[in-house]
Amino acid sequence: MNRLCSTILEILLDVISTVNGFPPSDRAALLAFKAALHEPHLGIFDSWTGTDCCHNWYGIRCDAESHKVADINLRGESQDPIFERAHRTGYMTGFISPDICKLTRLSSITIADWKGITGEIPKCITTLSFLRILDLIGNKILGETPADIGKLQRLTKKKISGLIPRKFGRLRMLSRAFEQFIGGDSSFSRENAVLSTLNLDCNNISGTIPTTLLTSSIGSLNLSRNALEGKISEDFGRRSYFTAIDLAYNKLSGSIPGTLVVAYYIGHLDLSYNHICGLIPAGEPFDHLEASSFTHNDCLSGKPHRAC
Repeated sequence: MNRLCSTILEILLDVISTVNGFPPSDRAALLAFKAALHEPHLGIFDSWTGTDCCHNWYGIRCDAESHKVADINLRGESQDPIFERAHRTGYMTGFISPDICKLTRLSSITIADWKGITGEIPKCITTLSFLRILDLIGNKILGETPADIGKLQRLTKKKISGLIPRKFGRLRMLSRAFEQFIGGDSSFSRENAVLSTLNLDCNNISGTIPTTLLTSSIGSLNLSRNALEGKISEDFGRRSYFTAIDLAYNKLSGSIPGTLVVAYYIGHLDLSYNHICGLIPAGEPFDHLEASSFTHNDCLSGKPHRAC
């Protein structure tokens, strides 16, 4: 009898959710996602009750048209009143359940700074075609970044730990000001009027820097404070446009790529705190860089750095 009553109750909840326009499948996926995590101090998930997951569920926002879950925003360090009342930052254990991939309308996933979340990034994350932001910084996530992360054509911000995949999609962040700035230059293709930002600093990323990162449409690249090794690729060219490249505090070796001098534009370059050796190339962008961009390497010489 109890089992029959439970089944009837589940059916009624599904009917109510459907009438109100909130897909019961999204609610079920969120509850499965919650079941894989444990947050003992703040009561982050206490509001995750009732049939309507789109209203008053902490950290959840739904798309206004489809009424499907669009954003998961769970930060372990925040100025939200729930943290101020507890007088502490967040701590959460467990893992990110693959059930998160059943939320097919997700455009933003932020599960950051919880310190104790482990496990791997679900490989099915690459099936979320609307995903723009993936922020998993400040956890203990292991393994590699999913190899086909490049399928996420809308992804604009990615903060994760692990190995950098060899294939990246177009990580886009539109900027009208930038388009106006280069719009009158016929030698610069319209395709390059797309600003892109990839920020993976302060993680545990290892391996070498894939050539595809340096030849893609990424305009601002920050891989500082990781564990990257090997040489920096020589594949810069006349179409290379970077407002900033920050590779500081890694384990990079070899010499500075000479092809940087033929790049269309390099606004800022930081190679400090590595194991790079050799002569700093002459010409742009090196003429406008400061010595601090090259400090604490094994043996670099030439302007603006001091001699070995």
